[in-house]
Amino acid sequence: MISLEDITQKAAVFLEQSPLNRVEELGLKRIYDLPLVGLAAAGDPLYKELKNPEAIGPAHMSPAEWLPEAETVISYFLPFSIQIRQANHIPGLPATEWLYGRNEGEACNTGLRQFLIDDIQKAGGKALAPPLDTRFSIINKRSNWSERHTAFIAGLGTFGLSKSLITIKGCAGRYGSIVTSLKLAPTSRPYRDLYQYCPGVTEGTCLACIPRCAPGAISERGKDVEACSSYLDNTIRPRFKPRYGCGKCQTAVPCEHAIP
Repeated sequence: MISLEDITQKAAVFLEQSPLNRVEELGLKRIYDLPLVGLAAAGDPLYKELKNPEAIGPAHMSPAEWLPEAETVISYFLPFSIQIRQANHIPGLPATEWLYGRNEGEACNTGLRQFLIDDIQKAGGKALAPPLDTRFSIINKRSNWSERHTAFIAGLGTFGLSKSLITIKGCAGRYGSIVTSLKLAPTSRPYRDLYQYCPGVTEGTCLACIPRCAPGAISERGKDVEACSSYLDNTIRPRFKPRYGCGKCQTAVPCEHAIP
């Protein structure tokens, strides 16, 4: 029977061995460090709450809508290596290393998703990754499956002022998830509040991500998603195409690689 420890170990081995986790042309020996993995029950009532308009919206699909036999959702966080994180400490435009981490790193994330799916299927279970499914869609900047909200449900972390998810390994990285028919014990959520790990929200202190945001999309009131998207679409994408990303609010801040 597959366990949380098995999944974590196999994901770590994949990242250690896969050429997808390296960028030779930049001398990046690794894109991601060791993963953080959590498990959520497919029937967790929080999934129903994601359908509320004030959360994500009715288009968000529950685990059972993706896979009728769903019992568990495997969620993981892939923290960026120190080389990628530190390169992006510079102000202004994103570092080349960050752009490769964001884009080539997502190709690695896709490879890991498929690796875990194959492993579950070999064990006799059914599995799929929503972002790899033909039904996956993004409408008005909202997808019908949220990796970050699933990570919250699986106990990996809470949101920050910048809307990044803060884990014990920080917020600078990428998320992934697998919906499976295997019934595994869910990991506990060591928090109660949606923003519990962010002192900028809970105490009004820190606020380090505000001056890091080039388009000024983050304030004490939260994040202007439209302003962020406009900057990415109109400034970053044309300049760095085909690569895309920013990550300034996730780097050179206290929550970069830890809970502040």
